[in-house]
Amino acid sequence: MPVITYREALNEVLHSEMARDPGVFVCGEDVSGGAGGTSGEREASGGIFGVTAGLLPKFGEDRVIDTPISENTIVGLAVGASLAGKRGVAEIMFADFLGLALDQTMNQAAKFRYMSGGRATCPVVIRVPYGAGMNMAAQHSQTMYQIITSVPGLKVAMPSNPADAKGLLTTAIRDDDPVVFFEHKAMYGRKGEVPEGDHAVPFGQAALLNEGDDVTIIAMGRMVTFAEKALPGLAEAGISCDLLDLRTISPLDEDAILDSVEKTGRVVIVDECPPRCSVASDIAGFIASHGFSSLKAPVQQVTAPHAPVPFSKGLERAYVPGPAHIDTAVRTVAAYR
Repeated sequence: MPVITYREALNEVLHSEMARDPGVFVCGEDVSGGAGGTSGEREASGGIFGVTAGLLPKFGEDRVIDTPISENTIVGLAVGASLAGKRGVAEIMFADFLGLALDQTMNQAAKFRYMSGGRATCPVVIRVPYGAGMNMAAQHSQTMYQIITSVPGLKVAMPSNPADAKGLLTTAIRDDDPVVFFEHKAMYGRKGEVPEGDHAVPFGQAALLNEGDDVTIIAMGRMVTFAEKALPGLAEAGISCDLLDLRTISPLDEDAILDSVEKTGRVVIVDECPPRCSVASDIAGFIASHGFSSLKAPVQQVTAPHAPVPFSKGLERAYVPGPAHIDTAVRTVAAYR
């Protein structure tokens, strides 16, 4: 399999899905690139993260639509067109700006199928770069997926590697329901093997990346990478771990979670959100309600602190849950006998 970056995997899907289905289009700020130099021609650079690079010359301005700086307009355009038979892929430049599009996202897109009795579908994808780790300060580094996950009617995908970035985005674009697709900014350059050709990863199926008998580690997005980095040190200490990559948090693979908890009896949930009303707290509550009899230790939650993301590089490194935090939490629950 070829080795490509997370960014390249996403870009590959946009090219292939737009070629496969003429109803697929993208819209957002600078998705076709700004004007180049004095010529006035579009650069087709694909926005600040380069994910939509090369789409403009291939598919034209009718399908690669640069929008005003208005998130409500971007999502509204994609949602309205998707109701009319298209498949819109809207890009929000930073997850922090989702608040400006919440009405179109949670009051409109999320509700159409339910309120029409299943007669209307809204096959829209909202792509959202999220997360800390790039020194972008408190207004450009938030997670936001915990808020979106709480909305019924929305599906939420969070790929942790290039292969899943390709597979999950393919599934998202082909899905008849609205999907909010969270891409971690610090992972765009991460490389990995990616299957060639058509590759779709089903929603609601977590990936078991490591098998062990002592502790279950549940992680999502970039936190999966940090959990993987913690595993060798834990293995040296004689602690073997199941590592579950959730891949989607709505739908949530509840069966995979409960199966692993039943086997190990000890759980660490790793989540970049602040702790209050986080995905980690939601999953911890689910385990307490449905898997309590399997637990041998209190569920540990490894999250960011309940504070805005710092701008200082040193403080930001301390803010983001990392391998050392995960190691400590795993050793804590492993000590219960």
